[in-house]
Amino acid sequence: MADIILTGDRPTGRLHLGHLVGSLNQRVEMQNSGKYDQIFIEIADAQATTDNAGNIQKVKNNILELALDYMSCGIDPKKSTIFLQSEVPELSDLTFYYMNLVTLARLQRNPTVKQEIGYRGFKNSSIPVGFMTYPISQAADITAFNANIVPVGDDQLPMIEQTREIVRTFNRLYGETLVEPKAVLPENKICHRLPGTDGQAKMSKSIGNCIYLADTPEEVEKKVMGMFTDPNHLRVQDPGNTKNNPVFIYLEAFSKPKHFEKYFKNEETGELEYKNLDELKAHYERGGLGDMKIKRFLNYVIQDTLTPIRARRAELEKHIPEVYQALFEGSDKARKVAAETLLKVKRAIGLDYRSDYELINSQIEKYNQDLEEKKTRKY
Repeated sequence: MADIILTGDRPTGRLHLGHLVGSLNQRVEMQNSGKYDQIFIEIADAQATTDNAGNIQKVKNNILELALDYMSCGIDPKKSTIFLQSEVPELSDLTFYYMNLVTLARLQRNPTVKQEIGYRGFKNSSIPVGFMTYPISQAADITAFNANIVPVGDDQLPMIEQTREIVRTFNRLYGETLVEPKAVLPENKICHRLPGTDGQAKMSKSIGNCIYLADTPEEVEKKVMGMFTDPNHLRVQDPGNTKNNPVFIYLEAFSKPKHFEKYFKNEETGELEYKNLDELKAHYERGGLGDMKIKRFLNYVIQDTLTPIRARRAELEKHIPEVYQALFEGSDKARKVAAETLLKVKRAIGLDYRSDYELINSQIEKYNQDLEEKKTRKY
């Protein structure tokens, strides 16, 4: 069986550091590894309308932002198929058929759906139906391309499990048709769910506690220097807690040996003040290390991480028509694949009338018999 990847994002805002370590870096590594037969990356604009029906312009504006973020991080349209969900209507057809395989109660139990409803402040009476069916739409996206590998953060694991359930139910009812996917998490567990700069939740566009990939150096520095740390670390000499401390979590995710060589090296002696993150943590935990010094180091690390991304983005911004052209070409390619899957699904269910010659011939025979009976019937 071919190894096919499907992943993507909703165009509801710019991508941030959580996306970078949670999925983007992994996507680029997979793309460049040469191990996978096809890679599909979806801009889920149709799904984004489910909670932005009154602000479609927001969705439209963010399509380009998302594409620029993808490409500036290293996603190459020549190696990965980047496509627009709304340009592949077959996905909506698949969603409709899958809706009959899932109960409302099951959707309501989905932890990710419940979490997202909480973020948006929906009440039971105000939840759009389309938003509730998000897991079904995602199942359609994955199965349309026969994807067996889905790189995600751990908050998306319930969504992949629901897709697996839909696949099993469909195959049980209609025969082996759909491919059952598996989720792939980042190897560094600290990257599974990067906390927000406020320390209260994961980094999230809807909450606004993010450092965005397109932030300027000044914006990044301001956000880093204002980050939540250990609330009990009031004085430099106080022992500090590095667990659940966003600054140290970010350092765990982004810092590399080269950063300690660059920013903690004594220019006169050539000795390192701290050789690695473990030594930095140990000093903070025993006391005598201030939050500002740690934050300054984190700012250097984040700036180093984002500098090449900013440079690539600046170059891409000079070629916007080509970016859109890549999206349109990717969408055309994606639609051809999704159309083949939809046809398989309809044939499995029994709704492919155009090639159901057995049905057509039996109906012809039936009506011919009825006509013959009418001719010979005595009144």
